[in-house]
Amino acid sequence: MSGPLSLEPGGSEQDALALRLAASGPARHRPRWASDDATLALRMPRHGPDEEAVSRLAAELADRIGPAVHPYEVAALLEAEGLPASLIKERYGHPNLFSLAAALYDRVPRTFPEPAPAADVWRPDTVRCLLRGVLFALPGLAYLLTHPLWNAGRHAPALIVAGLVSWAWGQALGHRAHLRMATGRREAGRTLLAGAPVGAVLATAAAVPFAGSAPVVLVAAAQSLYLAAAGVLLVLARERLLLVALSPLVAGAAVLPWWDPGRAPRAGLTALALLGTLAVTGLALRSALAAPAAPGAARPRLWWSLPYGLFGLAAGVLVLLEGREEPYAVIVLTVAMGPAEWLLYRYRGLSVAALRATATPAGFLLRSAGVLAVCLLAFLLPLVPAALFTGAAPGALLPLAAALWTALLLQAFGAAWSSAVICLAAAGGAGAVTLLDLPPGPAGALSLGCGAAALCLSVCALWRLGRPAPHA
Repeated sequence: MSGPLSLEPGGSEQDALALRLAASGPARHRPRWASDDATLALRMPRHGPDEEAVSRLAAELADRIGPAVHPYEVAALLEAEGLPASLIKERYGHPNLFSLAAALYDRVPRTFPEPAPAADVWRPDTVRCLLRGVLFALPGLAYLLTHPLWNAGRHAPALIVAGLVSWAWGQALGHRAHLRMATGRREAGRTLLAGAPVGAVLATAAAVPFAGSAPVVLVAAAQSLYLAAAGVLLVLARERLLLVALSPLVAGAAVLPWWDPGRAPRAGLTALALLGTLAVTGLALRSALAAPAAPGAARPRLWWSLPYGLFGLAAGVLVLLEGREEPYAVIVLTVAMGPAEWLLYRYRGLSVAALRATATPAGFLLRSAGVLAVCLLAFLLPLVPAALFTGAAPGALLPLAAALWTALLLQAFGAAWSSAVICLAAAGGAGAVTLLDLPPGPAGALSLGCGAAALCLSVCALWRLGRPAPHA
């Protein structure tokens, strides 16, 4: 021989040491790492991993290895792919599955794809919110139609007292019905069926000392019945039925600029609207009571709804005081309650988005303050031209609107007592100044009281809602 024979593995003799068996029989499905040729090769053992083969495998599985947070996840992936232990040793040069998994985990950079954006569960129903704002104002057409039939100076106190009691009772009953709605529609219907007539009776009874005559008591009773029935329809989300029931009022008011229908049609159209409202309320309650009962449902405590009733009373007094100074401003504010409800939904949706976009409590507090400011400005800014169009002073309307919207925001998150106490304090202070004729006068006291209330309510909203927990 001309020279020594190399006995190191990997030399030119490697091909001579390979025993190849011709494939026989039909072709079968093989995994991706199987050899391209139909042969069985006996290979000499390597001194270490085959880095090139491991890199090719890492490139093939990169999209599934990247999101892994531990090599064990890669091992589970390889095991699911059916990679045999013999191939791990022969082709990739690793002693076991976990060693190869660790090598693949180190080679592939971590990639954590963002989850698909979730649907906004707080997306508001724009049409429904706008319709509710219109429905809040439409009952005023009844007073426009019937004003020749009654004396505002003598009859207004009874109607005002009945309206305040109805408003407070309706707020408390609506809250309790919504609590029962979480149990079932039948339970909410039973609550409304029991509570609405009681509220109408209490409001009528409160108006009796201020009525002075039986016809005034009848008018107060009609007003109380309507407010009770309309509250039921709004809680059960039957706004369209209420709109249909009020169509006689709309038709009668539409012809007033050109034609006086007379005393009988004025009273008849108003009575027809009331009867229609009572009829559709009965149908809505019948449908709710036909729903299946929820077994073993616990009744919420009565005092849970007390702060909502107190807020309704305070809000009624504040709106009444504003109406004494600027009657048309009350119409603007009433219609704006529909957009106010829309903005409450948007606040919750924007707060959830802010929660996903921030990583620290301080960052979320800052974003929450921005969301509150944007929603509040979006509610208040359109009121400025509306108030100027009706001849009302924006300086008195805007603080009241800000206080009411912020109080409703706190109530939406369950902070009912803070909103009720602050609004009661503002209503009590402005009412006392008005009754006793103290400086700075009714208009000034109302503006100062509502401004202070809006500021306090905003601070409460930031303190309570500027934390992630209420939005999680």
